[in-house]
Amino acid sequence: MKKNILIYNFLAIGLCSIVLSSCSSRYRVKVGEQSEKKIFNLKYGDSRQQTMDVFIPASFNKETPAVIIVHGGAWKIGRKEHMKMIQKFLHKNNIPTANINYRLVNKNTTYKQQVEDIGLAVEKINALAKEEGFREDNYVLLGESSGGHIAMIYGYKNPQQIKKIISLSGPTDFYTENYTNSFYSKYSSRTLQDVVGEKFDRKNLSEEFKKASPIANVSNIPTLMFQGDRDILVNKKQGLALDSVLTEKEIPHQLIFMENTGHIPRFFSKKKRENVIFPNILKWVKG
Repeated sequence: MKKNILIYNFLAIGLCSIVLSSCSSRYRVKVGEQSEKKIFNLKYGDSRQQTMDVFIPASFNKETPAVIIVHGGAWKIGRKEHMKMIQKFLHKNNIPTANINYRLVNKNTTYKQQVEDIGLAVEKINALAKEEGFREDNYVLLGESSGGHIAMIYGYKNPQQIKKIISLSGPTDFYTENYTNSFYSKYSSRTLQDVVGEKFDRKNLSEEFKKASPIANVSNIPTLMFQGDRDILVNKKQGLALDSVLTEKEIPHQLIFMENTGHIPRFFSKKKRENVIFPNILKWVKG
C-alpha cells in the first residue's frame, strides 16, 4: 500500500512538471502601476536551468529579509512554477522574493551542484539589491521537500548570507541508524545514491552521506520546520531528528508537526495552507 501511494505521489509531481514545461521560459519584466516589479526567467548561470523569477513589491521594509524560494521534486524533477503560490503570497505581503530553478540531479549532477546554484543565485540577487532597495546578504531560504534539503545545507554553511531557514517537509538524515535501519531507507536510498553520488551500503556507509545530511551540518541559524505525521516521501522521523539536534545545540527553531498530514500539505490542503502554513511562514520571515 505504501509503495502504491509513493508511486502515485511521484506520478502527480511528474505530471505537474510536464504541464508546466509548456510555460514560457522567456525573459520578461512586468512593472505594475505602483512601481512593483516582476522579473521572469532571469538567468544567473550558463545552464538553461539556472533561472529565477524575482518579485519586488512597490513598498517593503528594507530591514526585512528577502526570501529565496527553492522548489522540490526528489532532486530530479520540478520547476520554480510549483512554488508560485508561495511567491504570490509573500509578494502580496510586501516581501521581496526570488524563486529559483536549479540544475537537476543526473549522471553529471549531484546535490552539491544544486547547493552551488543557490550560491550563484545569491550572487545574482545581491547584484540586484542596491538597485531594488533591499539589503544584500540578508535572506531567508525557503525550500520544499528536496528543495528544503539543499536550502538547509546551503543555509547552515553560509550564515553570513542566510539569516533564517524555512523547510517544508525537507529530509534531514541520510546516515544515522535511525535512517539506515528504517523501512523508509529501503525505498529512498536508491534515489539518495544518485543525489549523493555514492553507493548506499548500510554496512559500510560512505562519509558523503553524513556530509549531505542537514542534521550533521547545523549552525546557529533560526529554522522553521513543517512535518506531516503521515508523510511517506519524507518520513516524520526526518523532521523530528532535526528538531532534536537543534534543541540539543540550543539553536532557535520551531517544528510545526501536523497530524493526519502527508507530504507537501500546502499543495493539497487549503485549510492547512491558509490557517497553518502561510501564517507561520510570514511570522517567521518578519519576526
